[in-house]
Amino acid sequence: MAFSGPSLGGSHDDDDGPMPMADMNVTPLVDVMLVLLIIFMVAAPMMMVGVPVELPKTAAPRAAAPRPPVVLTVSADGRVFIAKDEIPAAELAARLVELHKADPEAPVYVRGDRTAPYGDVLRVMGRVTQAGITRVSLIAEVEPGTAAVQAR
Repeated sequence: MAFSGPSLGGSHDDDDGPMPMADMNVTPLVDVMLVLLIIFMVAAPMMMVGVPVELPKTAAPRAAAPRPPVVLTVSADGRVFIAKDEIPAAELAARLVELHKADPEAPVYVRGDRTAPYGDVLRVMGRVTQAGITRVSLIAEVEPGTAAVQAR
């Protein structure tokens, strides 16, 4: 805010009226600059998302997509499924060997029903490791209320 009072020196006639103010009011300038700063702060990340470039051509093969996992399910009554296909217990080992030969690096997820006997799930896990599959994981659901505890 600028304020201009009467000048102390020189002559001042009352007939001339008030003298023009020689100070600049910077308040509107600061307001405009703050608005522009906010606009650029919001818009800058949006402008950096994609920069158009022309990619060079290559003869190299395309990188392989991540492998989809093989999901084994042990039901409550002890039946074993690969994806949605039921596999008899006698054929499970041979089927796992075939899967391993088809893709040795494919991960295997074992889903065991909560009420399935522990021994049935371990039997399936044993067959998986006997087939030579080393990337095996168990799938479980997160208990309600534990997600907030883990986030801390």
